[in-house]
Amino acid sequence: MIDFAFLTDTFLKLSAALPVTLGLFFASFALGGVLALLILAMRMSHNRLLSGFARLYILVFRGSPLMIQLFLIYYGLGQFEVIRHSFVWPVLREPFFCAVVALALCTASYTAEILRGALLAIPPGQIEAGMACGMSRFLLLRRIIAPVMLRYALPAYSTEAILLVKSTALASLVTVWDVTGVAQQIIQRTYRTMEVFVCAALIYLILNFLIVQAYAWLERRLTPRHRQLPPEPAAPQVIAGEKHE
Repeated sequence: MIDFAFLTDTFLKLSAALPVTLGLFFASFALGGVLALLILAMRMSHNRLLSGFARLYILVFRGSPLMIQLFLIYYGLGQFEVIRHSFVWPVLREPFFCAVVALALCTASYTAEILRGALLAIPPGQIEAGMACGMSRFLLLRRIIAPVMLRYALPAYSTEAILLVKSTALASLVTVWDVTGVAQQIIQRTYRTMEVFVCAALIYLILNFLIVQAYAWLERRLTPRHRQLPPEPAAPQVIAGEKHE
């Protein structure tokens, strides 16, 4: 028999930890976006030193597991005395902020490559047309490059956002009591793994569904020509041999 009372109580307890999961997501998403723009600028730079650093950054954070990155930041950086006596130590000694930093550094590497692909996909004719109209670099970036690049990047960027939501579950490994962390606490007390993880999975499923809907709405707003247009009236049929006045 399904214990609906236990499922309801578990779902409510996990929902109480939802603000922590959302905080991890939004903080790492915003910080990762800023870092991605910086890495993108370095990656597209003609300076070999900057471009090489961006390539190495992307290689390291895309090529190594996020869990190892999280452990290195949380457990590894505190071993260095220069870190413990620096201004960043009040941030890095907190599990929540360590998780945010690890998630942001990782998602920035993927996001930078997504934006680079979208940037390279912009038709050169659009940029040339803007330059022919006398647009400055800033105006060209604001009116042509950024909107078109965002439209091209949205499908892949929505996937990265969904992966980031699921990656927040790793924060429980460094004692951040998000949805997954609270789920593990409940399992340790009740030994009812299936029911608890089903409730946790349902919460993550709802979050990802909302993210998909938000990106779909944004994509429709940015691509008005793809909206469904009313059908055109049918042309009148002409009967063969009919005389027209």
